[in-house]
This record gives sequence, C-alpha cells and structure tokens, in this order.
Amino acid sequence: MSNWDETKQYHQYSKHGYHRSAPGPGYMDWENQPDPFRRYDGTEKIKLKKISLNEGPLFYEALQPKEIPAFPLNFTTLSQLFFDSLAISAWKSFQGSKWALRVNPSSGNLHPTEGYLICGPIEGINSSPSVSHYCPRTHGLEIRTTFSNQTWKQMGFHENTFFIGLSSIYWREAWKYGLRAFRYCHHDMGHALAAINIAGAVLGWRTQLMDHLGGEELEIVLGLNKKNADEIEVPNCLIAVTPQEDVITIKSRDFVAGFSDLKWLGEPNTLSNDHMDWHGITEVSQATQKPHTENSQNFKRGALPDLLQEDPFPIRKAIHQRRSAVAMDGKTRITSETFYQFMAKTIPEACPLPFQTFPWDPQIHLGLFIHRVDGLAEGLYFLVRNNNHLSDLKTKLKKDFVWAKPENCPENLDLFLLQEGDVRGIATSVSCGQEIAGKGCFSLGMISAFENASLNYGPWMYPRLYWECGAIGQMLYLQAEVSGIRSTGIGCFFDDPVHDVFGIENRSYQSLYHFTVGGAVEDTRLTTLPPYEDD
Repeated sequence: MSNWDETKQYHQYSKHGYHRSAPGPGYMDWENQPDPFRRYDGTEKIKLKKISLNEGPLFYEALQPKEIPAFPLNFTTLSQLFFDSLAISAWKSFQGSKWALRVNPSSGNLHPTEGYLICGPIEGINSSPSVSHYCPRTHGLEIRTTFSNQTWKQMGFHENTFFIGLSSIYWREAWKYGLRAFRYCHHDMGHALAAINIAGAVLGWRTQLMDHLGGEELEIVLGLNKKNADEIEVPNCLIAVTPQEDVITIKSRDFVAGFSDLKWLGEPNTLSNDHMDWHGITEVSQATQKPHTENSQNFKRGALPDLLQEDPFPIRKAIHQRRSAVAMDGKTRITSETFYQFMAKTIPEACPLPFQTFPWDPQIHLGLFIHRVDGLAEGLYFLVRNNNHLSDLKTKLKKDFVWAKPENCPENLDLFLLQEGDVRGIATSVSCGQEIAGKGCFSLGMISAFENASLNYGPWMYPRLYWECGAIGQMLYLQAEVSGIRSTGIGCFFDDPVHDVFGIENRSYQSLYHFTVGGAVEDTRLTTLPPYEDD
C-alpha cells in the first residue's frame, strides 16, 4: 500500500457512524491511565518564573501585526512565553480527586503534546547553548544536552532567536479513545501551535515553522531517537521564535549535524504499566511522516482590514482563564456582531498571527449550525476561509443550497446561508448525540479540503490539516472568553452523516473537528485551585 492509501484507510476506519464506532477501549482502564506529565529523571532542573497576569496587552492589540514592540529575550520573557502557552492554568478537585488544566487545550484533558526548547546561552538557564524539555508540572526546564557556543554561532542566527519543538505521545490519547487518538493528538498540536503564536505576539515576537525539516531530522534535533515501543513520542515540528521580521532560514544538513553526536541526559518516565496496541496508529504515523522538503515559507496572505473590533479584554487573562464547557444552557443568545468576531478570528487574512506558522494556504472551512444568534436566521451556514475553493464547494455541496450572504454580514467575510430551519436536532445527532452541540448559540464542523490537499502536498499534509483545525479551535476558545461565554471542541461526531448534511458525496472534503459555543452550565461541585503551589 502507498503512504496515501495507508492514510486514507486509517481515516476511513477511524470514522464514527450511527451503526459503527471507530475501534476504542469501550471502558476506562483507570489502573493504567497515563501519567499526564512527562519528566526526564537525571537532568538538571531549571525553575521558570510565573508572570503576573496584570501585565500584558489587550486581546485586540495582541492580534495586530507590529502593534507591540519586541521584548528582549531573557529569563523572564522566556518564562512568560511558556507560562502563556504550555503551562498549567488551574487545578480542579472533586471528592478527593485532583487534576490539572492547562493553557493549551487538549482532547479529554489528556495532553499528548510535549514541548522542547533549543536556545543559545541565557542567564538563569545555561551558560552554553542547550536543548531542554519543558515540564508543565513545575513550570520548569529539564536540561537534556548542551553544546558549544561556537557551534551555535556557526548556525548564524540572530542572538535573540530560539526554537521550540513539539511532539506527540499517541498512547496518552489512545488509552481513552483508541484508534481515533491520532486525530485528537494533531488537533492538540494545532491548539499548542496557536497558543505559542499568540504568547509570542504578546512579547512582540514572531514565529515561523521550520517546515522543510523531515521527521528523522527532528528526531535528531530533539533527542528523540531512542524509542519506547509502547509509548512512542513522535516529533512533529520545530518553530523558530524571533523578534526579527526577516525570514529565518537554516541549512538543514549543517543544523542537524550539530546535534548528531550530542550526549543526551535523562530517562523519560514510563507513563503506564500496561498498554493496548491500536493497530493503525503507528501505521498512519509512519505513512504521514514528513520527509525533508525545500523551504516552503512562501505563501503570502492578503489583508482584510476592519474585520477585527477593538475590545477591552486583556489577552493574558483570556489565555489563563480559558475553560472547556461541559454543558450549555440552551438559552444564551449572542448578537450577530459578536458572532462575526468569532468568524473573523478564524480568517488568516483578517487575523494572521494565530496562523503564521502555517506556510500553506487555508484548507479548512466551517460548516455552521446557527441556533441563537440575534440578526441571523436559524439554519445551516458556511464560512469559506479560502475563496479559491468557493466555486468547487458550490459544486460539491447540495445543489439546492441557496448560498445567500446575510444582509448585515461584513463585506469581506465569505459567510453564506445555505438553508434556513431549526438545526438543533441535527447538530446534536451528528455530534454523537451530545446535547452540547444543539444547546449552544452555534456549533460547527471544520470541513477540510481532503483529497486535493494531501495530493498537492503529500500524505504528510494529513496531520497538518488537523493542526489547522486546532488553531481555529484555539481562537474560538479565546474569543468565547472575551465574549463572556464558553466553547468546547467536539472530537466525537458521526463523520459521514455530517457529510450527508452538507451533501458531500466523496472524499473531496471531510469533516475533521467539531466545536460548540454558548452559555456554559458551571459544575458547582468542583473546586478550583491555583496552578502552582507557590501562587
């Protein structure tokens, strides 16, 4: 089987349907629940600083390119970047049980994403260039290796440039969700990427995906060559972070060679004593591993001015108070103006910063179920995030859809009414019967260009489609906080019944992630505790 055939087979077999669920455990094996925190025993630990939430720009300001002057790279600013992107945001407790929530959202709060730092000498961290693992449990770094200043200088980066690597441990999600875990891990990658992009923007820094690096090169750079067959940690990407506007380039051969012979310190902790192998996850992971490619940082986005409205909400408050709703009240309403702000935050041309690490043109559109939005009729809607796909979408979706732009819709927003009517029942039904999809103000399916996206780039584009979905989801989460409501991602939905709703008859487009936004019902039985004991 070709890599693309292997990928298509995984996608088809991991679908949920009314009469068949994707293979999963069917129960919670609490004795083997994975440790939510990776640690490297035997490494030097560096405790980072917690930065007061009273400091920082407004939500609107942080999303404007060049609005914020670049801060210098130092111990404090680096601490803030991790604190605002990958750290713990709170602890919850109930009847003696206690669990952590994090700044970056995760499917089932299982957190398969691990973060790594590659940087030059920084006072308070190391006098030599180093590679460290970020530990959210302590908000600290674990130094895995160091190398010479000469090697770092020979790489030729600006002195304030550093790198963040992200990886996934599939077992963390597979423990609960079985075969579908591969999808969820890459949703979470997108959440984390957007979180890092925004945390960097708060400091006036820009981020760039080093997307020409292949999977094998990333293993060497992040020290992940040694594998635990039951708990494989797969490197996904390397992000350059810099205050400079110039595009960062690295000569892969020379860059990777600098890490090839390093001595790596620390043993990763075992997350579970026993494991269950979900045939298909390893196979699709291998089939979609990215090879080395030429630099792809050439996609230039246009600009759609005046779609973002000013707001008085501090961005760092939104980041740290973000929560996933577990139930919706079925009565909260929002205005169409607020709804359009949700949509605008998902459009790279209008709100580029969250999506700046994606060097490809947008592949994800939003199929919307509108329930309680003043000024908009109930019904099915569609937000086109890439206008080049519009004519194709009109041929692929149901022929009787009206494709009418709402009267009060901003001119630059490609939002269309497809069909009026009460769609609360449909939204609930296709979201695995979850009422949260029908009781919000609106819910949506993220509809991806599928066959062409993967064929135009390669099978390795498949997980990146989920990254784009996750970044959209992160913006919906943050906008919900700013708007005084809540949202949550929905990973459980009936794939092909969703396609039937919109009239998609083949794999040209596929629904990859669902979301709901509305008035949350708080669980008053839970106690909220601060994220770190010394807070």
